[in-house]
Amino acid sequence: MKLYLEDGTVLTGKSFGCPDTVGGEVVFNTGMTGYVETLTDPSYKGQILVCTYPLQGNYGVPVAKKIEGFDWPHESSGIQVQGLVVSRHSEQHSHHDAEMSLGQWLNQHGIPAMEGVDTRVLTRRLREKGTMRGWLVHNDVDLDQVKNSARSIEMKKVVDIVSCESTRQYEGKSLSVAVVDCGCKNNILRSFAKRNIGIQVVPWNYDLAGIYESVDGFFISNGPGDPKDADVLIKNVAALLKREKPVFGICLGHQILALACGADTYKLPYGHRSQNQPVQDVYTRRCYVTSQNHGYAVDMESLPDNWDVWFVNLNDETNEGIRCLDAPFASVQFHPEASPGPTDTGYLFDEFVRMLGHARMNSAR
Repeated sequence: MKLYLEDGTVLTGKSFGCPDTVGGEVVFNTGMTGYVETLTDPSYKGQILVCTYPLQGNYGVPVAKKIEGFDWPHESSGIQVQGLVVSRHSEQHSHHDAEMSLGQWLNQHGIPAMEGVDTRVLTRRLREKGTMRGWLVHNDVDLDQVKNSARSIEMKKVVDIVSCESTRQYEGKSLSVAVVDCGCKNNILRSFAKRNIGIQVVPWNYDLAGIYESVDGFFISNGPGDPKDADVLIKNVAALLKREKPVFGICLGHQILALACGADTYKLPYGHRSQNQPVQDVYTRRCYVTSQNHGYAVDMESLPDNWDVWFVNLNDETNEGIRCLDAPFASVQFHPEASPGPTDTGYLFDEFVRMLGHARMNSAR
């Protein structure tokens, strides 16, 4: 099996997934564990994932369990990546919850995978030259032929692919939130359910004005692709910002909120994909270790006067959070719900719940 990069690089390895040929954006993740959660994260839709940690699959794939009513450790209904590249795949996994091996799971979902590659050298190339397109090729065929025939995702429409097709509701005890599904991870919904918040999940292009009176606030989820392609959602969120109910965003939702308030976004050279990204709260100066998965960032210099920087990345000083100074609107670039990764910033869900409570009290006056 071979991995072709658009800069002419060709890497050869051994197939351990589905015998298929795919194309996609080649990205790397530096996390040491959590491959089940990572591979099922909808934010990876359309991408070929490279794992820098050399051993993958050592604990197999656990049986899915229900936690707060949602599958765990799976973050969606299936594997989202186009393909997987690792240094070494462990066929003999060991874990009391394991249902199958990583290779068997990938085969079951029709996902090609390659091992026997020095993924750290590959990662260094991606860091130096930036994220680029690539093709995982199962048979020795001409690259031009591969480019035309490889299974790939149209990235301009990727949010529509991962978003839900219709609304669904989950009961809570008092407060309620509308979750705009741009590729929402299950652990975001678990985090709200754990706090007894009623959840109304809606498609990414849903008319949010139509449900404004039935919820206490709005949450814009994570998801894949360029945020500027989600023009319908940007306009809908911009309309929400003219009113008073709380709005909170994570990852892609953070970028959408920034665009809706008038700021700008840009593509990072190789993105942040790991569970060890340090960020700092610029108000308290406290540092947190966070889980991240994104290829775009918010331009801090473009923020309107009534918006402020909330968090910054301590590795490259890019923006990691913004908040409005005179309304209950805020967002973060990282994943406070983790899964996988540290739960240092899980308190942000509690802060948002308090915002929902204040909005409910204010509307009752």
